[in-house]
Amino acid sequence: MHGLRATVAAAALLGMSMAPASAVTIGNLGVNPTSAQGNFESASAAGGSFTEEVLFALAGGPLHLTIASVVNTFAAASDFIANFSASVWSYGDDGLLLTADDIEVIGPVPAGPCQVPNCQGMAGSAILDVGSYYAQFTGIGGATAGYAGNISTSEVPIPAALPLFGGVLAAWGGVTAWKRRRAAA
Repeated sequence: MHGLRATVAAAALLGMSMAPASAVTIGNLGVNPTSAQGNFESASAAGGSFTEEVLFALAGGPLHLTIASVVNTFAAASDFIANFSASVWSYGDDGLLLTADDIEVIGPVPAGPCQVPNCQGMAGSAILDVGSYYAQFTGIGGATAGYAGNISTSEVPIPAALPLFGGVLAAWGGVTAWKRRRAAA
């Protein structure tokens, strides 16, 4: 089991309820979103447990560097999101959203403090193949909670003579950069 599925299973074993107040798609960023068009936001996190998705697809390729980040700035304690986390998932072989064969490709990444006061944030990156994906955000929102984020992708060129070796190097570089950013946060 991965991410939210493992959390739900653990909560069930402990007798806790993890049923989301809403499970909705809050945005569709289209194909190969860039920072200019990859923005999304949600005010529906307010007032309870939530699970929300932002859809996007990758075409061209063969590989794409995908960077996703989200921030919740809050002026009052009622804006804080408890257990706030994010993951990016591939649709899996059946090509359908939220099914058992979906594969978690980033995360789950829990929210941590930002560089400014009263802020929660998280980010991740990965080298991804062509396909359909969704970013999933979960948590328990305070009375007036909301968040916003960005998903940005760019093609990763691979030398024609060394496609496998180039892909391995690109993936290793992406993971190394992600670990360094995560350690610095």
